[in-house]
Amino acid sequence: MINGRKIILAGTNNYMGMTFDPDAISAAKEALDKFGTGTTGSRILNGTYQGHKALERELEDFYGMDHAMVFSTGYQANLGMISTLAGRGDYVIIDADSHASIYDACAMGNADILRFRHNSVEDLEKRLKRLPENAAKLVVLEGVYSMLGDRAPLAELIAVSKAAGAQVLVDEAHSMGFCGETGRGVAQELGVEDQVDFIVGTFSKSVGTVGGFCLSNHPKFDVLRFACRPYMFTASLPPSVVASAISSIRSLKNAHNKRAHLWANVERLHSGLKDLGFKLGTKSVESPIVAVCFDSQEELFGMCQLLLAEGVYVNVARPPATPMGIYLLRCSLGAGHSVEQVDQILAAFKAAQEKFSASETLRDAAGDKNAADRQSPDAAVATG
Repeated sequence: MINGRKIILAGTNNYMGMTFDPDAISAAKEALDKFGTGTTGSRILNGTYQGHKALERELEDFYGMDHAMVFSTGYQANLGMISTLAGRGDYVIIDADSHASIYDACAMGNADILRFRHNSVEDLEKRLKRLPENAAKLVVLEGVYSMLGDRAPLAELIAVSKAAGAQVLVDEAHSMGFCGETGRGVAQELGVEDQVDFIVGTFSKSVGTVGGFCLSNHPKFDVLRFACRPYMFTASLPPSVVASAISSIRSLKNAHNKRAHLWANVERLHSGLKDLGFKLGTKSVESPIVAVCFDSQEELFGMCQLLLAEGVYVNVARPPATPMGIYLLRCSLGAGHSVEQVDQILAAFKAAQEKFSASETLRDAAGDKNAADRQSPDAAVATG
């Protein structure tokens, strides 16, 4: 609801529709009654309850990995893991379009940072070959990039990373829940999970709550609990959040129908926008994120306001959240959207497009008239 009007949210990260899942809500209420509103402590002090350990076991089971750490946010998971894993004399190699949490983690740590061109296997390989052979190297990738919704060519990127002796961390924040047979992400879908050293993710997208995590099979992974500052020096997740996350993750394992419905929704939106002539961030559907690109901020904000008037809210993204010169409406759908709602979103885009084009035509006509007036003899006399 915005100003008393019902609005369709076409800019959600609630990809699997879990925020209103009855089982997750029930679990949260039960934990709230039993354990109260918060832990008032960090994970290494009094802030580790039974539920936190149970959530880590649930993640280990979901991903089929040996060790899990739960953080208070997904941002902190990247911040903590990257800044702790690589230190002075080490190298962190990141995609140029990496999420802000990855850039901030690099700034927080003491490692040397290198960037490679977005999704360029060739550029990554070239930069890795320039590094000292025996130096410790961590390559940080994302399964799905959050602005354009495009996927990383993980198999190829991981292959060149491993050939250079690097460890690999993959952030599956925007791919957990709907990519892969059981929703573990792009690495699962491509069959390269066994080559990934660290998987980072969040509960604030497909899991439908808040929090973050990291998983690994490294035998000394738990030592990081006593070295990772964003894990050590913040309050742990409230028990109600933990309980809802456990419930949601269990549901995601067998959410095949939801995944199918989500992908059908996104296909419908992507093809519909393409038919309307909009420039999209990806040629075909790669994720639930459908980026609609514009040439200017004026066009971007004009379309955003017109869409809102038509009853549709879409997120605006511009630099520095996007690469320089890229302005976009970041549409994203969830399994909770109906086919009828997707069609309403498309109808709103069509109406907004027509109104914006009409306003541009009027503005151009007014500009032409003013120019003609300035050049007329009468105008010359009046100004003389």
